Amino acid sequence: MKTGLIVEGGGMKCAYSAGVLDVFLDEGISFDYCVGVSAGAANAASFLAGQRDRNKRFYCEHSQRPEYFGMRSFLKTGNLFGLDYIYGTLSEEGGGDPLDYEAMMENNTEFEFPATDTETGKPRYFNKQDLAPDNYSPIKATCALPVATKAVEIDHHFYYDGGVSDSIPVWRSLEKGCDKIVVIMSKPKGFLMEPQGYRRVYSRVLRNSPNIIKDLNHRHEVYNAQLKQVLKMEQEGKAVVYYTPKIEKMSTYSVDSAIAEMLYDSGIYDAKESMDGLKEFLKK
Repeated sequence: MKTGLIVEGGGMKCAYSAGVLDVFLDEGISFDYCVGVSAGAANAASFLAGQRDRNKRFYCEHSQRPEYFGMRSFLKTGNLFGLDYIYGTLSEEGGGDPLDYEAMMENNTEFEFPATDTETGKPRYFNKQDLAPDNYSPIKATCALPVATKAVEIDHHFYYDGGVSDSIPVWRSLEKGCDKIVVIMSKPKGFLMEPQGYRRVYSRVLRNSPNIIKDLNHRHEVYNAQLKQVLKMEQEGKAVVYYTPKIEKMSTYSVDSAIAEMLYDSGIYDAKESMDGLKEFLKK
């Protein structure tokens, strides 16, 4: 049986998956395949590198710096989230909180993360072999939220956030041969995605990327179909799903460290409570 882990994106809401993944580290939980989207990819990288508490520091400590998020970053770089700061200054070799690149590479888990090609609107699945200790551009690409950040250039192609084209990569996990999956959502149980708001705004800003606009216009349809597949697998006993609790004032763009810590602690609690069942599920 091939086991897969899907870590959904969601900006600062991914403090929840950071907590779940830290308990997985404590308990020695591993997977054959892992796919992370946007901030979920960054969380998954720390998990595969075995760096407990690293993700928490990003949500609860580093996020308080003006270079991380906000108008100062936007005016200086054109990015509301400081992608170069987060995945460069902090994460690269010799940075303020570097990813343990060697440990991640030595981990036997296959690791992928999608970014959306601005020209085609299709996902490109980068993998850990595309990374280097001084170059995490593919992770920047999967985190590049349209409008909030600029597209990231890699090999003369430009990319936006992986969630634009593949928010919950359940079909990708099945293509990769996973028989059962664990999914860490950044949304509460019962959530259904509505059509994207601010359509006029993003249509104007992204007018040179018509396929990205098309993706955003239909994102709710694809997302809800993927979610339906996850729920079907959960009912069939082929998936274990963790749902982020709904906390008022918490959003993709919230940098409230107290709320982030609440989400992180919720992830810790949920993972501990479910651990016996999860181990049984992974053994079958």
